[in-house]
Amino acid sequence: MIGKLNHIAIAVPNINEAAEQYRSIFGAKVSEPVEQPDHGVTTIFIDLGNTKIELLQVLGEDSPIEKFMDKNPKGGMHHICLEVEDINQAVEKLNTHEVSITGTGKPRTGAHGKPVVFLHPKSCNGTLIELEEV
Repeated sequence: MIGKLNHIAIAVPNINEAAEQYRSIFGAKVSEPVEQPDHGVTTIFIDLGNTKIELLQVLGEDSPIEKFMDKNPKGGMHHICLEVEDINQAVEKLNTHEVSITGTGKPRTGAHGKPVVFLHPKSCNGTLIELEEV
């Protein structure tokens, strides 16, 4: 069901400082910041060629990463994103295996403009997993 690793998301207290570190120290290709108000985060993607790192920063009140940042004020790995061919088929299969999907349990548009769902860490060995349709 799953394909490639799409990205690893790291929540950070200051997205511009974190992006500059990847740009200046590691020489990485870094995107511009994009506010994602529907998701309560600002994102920057770092292109690694074979995958990406997504930097996340709290945007506005009720950000879904706010509690994570409260517990981890210096930031840390937030989730991994895996690709799937058909998000609806993936959701159907996960439901038959009692894997908990966060939110409404239905796909919504993610940062790349593609349908995504998040799998609850309690169902996935303590790791928040995002599935993104390719």
